[in-house]
Amino acid sequence: MKKLLLIALVFTVSFSVNAQVETPQPSPFSRMEQKVGLTDVTLEYSRPNMRGRTIFGDLVPYGKLWRLGANANTKITFSTDVTVGGKTLKAGDYAIFATPNATSWDLTFYTDATNGGTPRNWDESKVAVKVTADVIKLPMKIETFTMSFDDLEINAAVIGMMWEDVYVGVKFEVPTDAAVTASIEKTMAGPGAGDYFAAARYFLSEGKDINKAVVWIDKAVELTKDEPRFWFLRQQSLIHAKAGKKKSAIAAAKASLAGAKAAKNADYVKMNEESLKEWGAM
Repeated sequence: MKKLLLIALVFTVSFSVNAQVETPQPSPFSRMEQKVGLTDVTLEYSRPNMRGRTIFGDLVPYGKLWRLGANANTKITFSTDVTVGGKTLKAGDYAIFATPNATSWDLTFYTDATNGGTPRNWDESKVAVKVTADVIKLPMKIETFTMSFDDLEINAAVIGMMWEDVYVGVKFEVPTDAAVTASIEKTMAGPGAGDYFAAARYFLSEGKDINKAVVWIDKAVELTKDEPRFWFLRQQSLIHAKAGKKKSAIAAAKASLAGAKAAKNADYVKMNEESLKEWGAM
C-alpha cells in the first residue's frame, strides 16, 4: 500500500511540474540600451498593441496619469547626471509617467521606479522633473507602443514615444563636453601622484622592475611634498630598500614614522619602527 501511495505522489508531482503552460505576454517587455556621448542610458518598458481600439482620449484618457506603456511603470536609468527641461536629474533610476492631452503631454520623472504601475499614493516630493512636450501627428498608425532614442548628438538625445497616430519627444542633455574636457586636461597634465604611487606599489608587490618602481615612487613623493603622505613614504622606503638604496630607505622610513605618529596611526608606526630596526637605524 505504501508503495502505491509513493508512486501516486511521484506521478502527481511530475504532472504538476510538467503541466506549467508558458504563453506570450500581451504587452511584451522591452529593454533598450543607448550610449549618448559618454552616458549610458537604459530604458525598460512594456509594449501594448492598439488591437482596433482608440487609444488617446479613450483607452488612455486625456488629463490622467498614465504609466507610459503597460504592466510595471516605464523605467529609465542614467549613468551620469543629465539635464531635462533645464533641470538636473542625478544619475540613477527614474520612473517616467505621462499625462496625455490632445496637443501636448506632461512627462514626469519620478524618483521611485519600483511601482507596479502608477503609484498608489502619489508623492509630490518624488517628482524630480516635470516637462511639457508637444504632440506631433503622424501620417500613419503605429500598432505597438514604441519608445526610442532619437536625434542622437554628442551632448543630447530625445526620448521618443509613438502610439496610434501620435509622436511625442522629450530632449535630455548629457555632460559630454565637461567630461571630455576634464579627461583631456588630466591626460595632458600627465599622471598624478596617485597614479605613480599605484604603479610603483604594483611593481614592488609583483617583483617587477624595481628601478622603474623607484622612479615612480619618487615622483609620487615629490608631487606630494607640500602635504607629505606617510603611506607614500612607507612605500618609498620599502622600494628603495628592495633596490639596495639603504640610506634613502631609512630616510623615507623616518619621515613616514614621523607622519604616522602625527596622524596617530599605530599600524604605520609599528611597521616603520620594525623596518628601521631591521635596517639598523633604531
